[in-house]
Amino acid sequence: MTRLNGGQFGVNPDLIQRVDSAPDTILTLIDGTKFIVEESMAEVIERINEYRAGVLARARQLSAQAVVESADDGDESPIAPAVPLRPRGV
Repeated sequence: MTRLNGGQFGVNPDLIQRVDSAPDTILTLIDGTKFIVEESMAEVIERINEYRAGVLARARQLSAQAVVESADDGDESPIAPAVPLRPRGV
């Protein structure tokens, strides 16, 4: 992202709660921190989408690589057993 004074910085897109355009683009993080940036709201959203698509693509690549490697070893079990998101019976 680019500050209005021209300085550039990175922000974790998972921490962005909201993007406003009034008329400057304002990023509000989940902790309430606000950043005013030069990029338009559409550009911020596009960058977030590209980041998340890249994460998903990399996860698929790693998963496919692990399957190939385990097939080469003759092991057809998954990398690790699935872990439930919450304890059973809750």
